[in-house]
Amino acid sequence: MHAFSGIWVPVVTPFAADGSVDLQGLARLVDRLVEARIHGLVVCGTTGEAATLSDDEQAQVLRTVCAAAGDTPIVMGIGGVSPSEVAAQCARWRDERVVGFLVPPPSYVRPSQRGIVDFYTQVAAAAAPRALLVYDIPYRTGVALELATLRELAEVPGIVGIKDCGGDPRKTQSLIADGRLVVLAGEDHQIFTTLCQGGNGAIAASAHLHPARFVALYDAVRASRLDEARHLHHGLAPLVQALFTEPSPGPVKAVLAALGVIGRTLRAPMTSPSDSTTGAALTAYAAAERSLKPSAAH
Repeated sequence: MHAFSGIWVPVVTPFAADGSVDLQGLARLVDRLVEARIHGLVVCGTTGEAATLSDDEQAQVLRTVCAAAGDTPIVMGIGGVSPSEVAAQCARWRDERVVGFLVPPPSYVRPSQRGIVDFYTQVAAAAAPRALLVYDIPYRTGVALELATLRELAEVPGIVGIKDCGGDPRKTQSLIADGRLVVLAGEDHQIFTTLCQGGNGAIAASAHLHPARFVALYDAVRASRLDEARHLHHGLAPLVQALFTEPSPGPVKAVLAALGVIGRTLRAPMTSPSDSTTGAALTAYAAAERSLKPSAAH
């Protein structure tokens, strides 16, 4: 099992009613995920509303997660347009207890594929000895990573894997078959497909809820217990669908709030989900609780 395999959770950032970061709630949430034997945690990613966090808040969030996570590995999300700026951020955080960084290509400016390779080469050098995961998410960045580009990036020292939100199943299959990059599903509905093709795991916001069942799904596929894996996949699929009816992490936070884990506050421009979306997500959560075998429950 590769160090970056398994089910990783991109941790939400809880906020108090006054808008400040709820560090105690964050620690409780991490405790819950670690107890479920999640394979890794991503801090300050998109799901963590990192774009709304100050540098000091990001430091507080990272250190809170590190303190609560025990031996569970942690990846830090880093984003930006200028390669020197992103490289500087990696250099700043590389001495913390992180095993790597999750970095999307520059958004808005739509660089060429050559510019993307140059960007990641500079960032990977600054992140060393920490690993780099490429975050392929064109609907947020405005630029797609071509298969040839990803194959070139696989040769860059320090770049070990990809969070795959690229939306191209042929590219996903090609990367898995190539074998040089760890392939982690970034779209939660693609977890089962990615694993069955031989992918390494997922970075899944849905795994905040019933986390042990997502781990059981991974374990079942790895052990070729496909009937069990299909059962888990179909039991979790309605929950995954409900959680992405409105922009993430709103629905995830709403369900966690209903469970008493954290509050449901988001920072603008994010907004809380509608009552109908929250109700559907809670219904799907309860249905998964009933339908999936108790031995996989958390």
